[in-house]
Amino acid sequence: MKTAKPKNAKTVVGAIDPDVLAFTVGQDPVLDLRLAEWDCYGTAAHVTMLSRMKVKPKLFTKEECAAVLRELAKIRDAARAGKFKITEEDQDCHLAIERTLTEKLGDLGKRVHTGRSRNDQSATAIRLFARDQLYGYWEEVLDLAEALVKFGKKHAKLPMVGRTHLQPAMPSSVGTWATAWAEELLGDDELQVGAIDVVNRCPLGSAASYGVPLPIDRRLTADLLGFVEPVRNVLAAGNSRGKVEATVLAVLAQTMLTLSRLAQDLILFSMPEFGYFSLPKEFCTGSSIMPQKYNPDVCELVRSKAAQVCALSTAANGILCGMPGGYNRDLQDTKKLLVEGFDTTRASLRILARLVGGLKAHPDKLRAAFADPGVFATDRALELVAGGMPFRDAYHQVRDHLEDLRGMDPDEAVAKKTHFGAPADVDYGYYADWIAADRETVAELRRKAARAFRRLLPETPRR
Repeated sequence: MKTAKPKNAKTVVGAIDPDVLAFTVGQDPVLDLRLAEWDCYGTAAHVTMLSRMKVKPKLFTKEECAAVLRELAKIRDAARAGKFKITEEDQDCHLAIERTLTEKLGDLGKRVHTGRSRNDQSATAIRLFARDQLYGYWEEVLDLAEALVKFGKKHAKLPMVGRTHLQPAMPSSVGTWATAWAEELLGDDELQVGAIDVVNRCPLGSAASYGVPLPIDRRLTADLLGFVEPVRNVLAAGNSRGKVEATVLAVLAQTMLTLSRLAQDLILFSMPEFGYFSLPKEFCTGSSIMPQKYNPDVCELVRSKAAQVCALSTAANGILCGMPGGYNRDLQDTKKLLVEGFDTTRASLRILARLVGGLKAHPDKLRAAFADPGVFATDRALELVAGGMPFRDAYHQVRDHLEDLRGMDPDEAVAKKTHFGAPADVDYGYYADWIAADRETVAELRRKAARAFRRLLPETPRR
């Protein structure tokens, strides 16, 4: 007995075999709930531009444009509240929004897609989403850096054994350790600015990557959305899809590499065998069988999540590798990578900032780690050099008489390191100024975007 063939599913772009539809739609109905708000802004800019386009008859009168914008504002608000629905037949938020507009406004809704493709529409929504996420991510980087600087300043002169190969190396300080991680995070600000610069160019109006035979104004839509400028070449605008995601993921991966190494330090130095620090107990988990356990699960998961974000970055590059120019459906899968990359990185930053805020240092344990006299060896050799002895002779003399260094004072050793950037020269004001300057930069970027969005699609008054 033959099984009846399922009926093709009816969509805005034609009837599709239901299995093909399910396979090609993938997770878009869920993922695109994150993009729906941004697509409303992109559509609002496009319709506004179409209403000003010099054609007769006009595609949208001022009144018709206003009607579309009112409905887009309602859809935006529904999306923010998690109440906007995207069905499998819609395929994505773009067609779901068009369907909703058509249901509410009839022929007006059918006109909104004039002069654009889902290619440039999706690319625009992804860039708007990524831009907003980059601002939030950067703010969370600064929160963690600030927590590290505060911890370092609180224990600025507290000695801490500096290590290489995990073995005792030279005298250092808790202030140096904490601000080193802060500076590594802050030092990525050029990467963050670079990612924002890449994202902050508008692909809207490139359509299917080959332009349209209409007098559209791509500079206007870019301005309306608060972009710096349009991507000039229409094919380059289309080809940038995927590469934008890969660029952002590469930056996120760099941050996660720093978080992974910081997390590993926190795990090691909070072990009883070290005991330098105590993690806040509320950030540790217990054992189902061992009553005494407080496990550093948060830090362990940060290590795992760092590997995952690095893998997402590699996956985005792999999807692009060997792909021909123009749109290809493979690019759909880079969207999931981008969303997951942001979610994972931002969650890791937030949890570590709170953990560092509750971190405690144990001066007795930190000083006790200097019992091995070898940690003072290099400092002593350089003291002999300062007295006129050739370095290699000083090196061998100290190496042959390490026991003579027993009892040296770690606090004095740290205090002697006064040159630029050394443990006794950690400039906490410098880091505070750096953080404040970056906060103002990202705040101004946010204000500029918010002004553009308010002009384009005013906020719905709260009742």
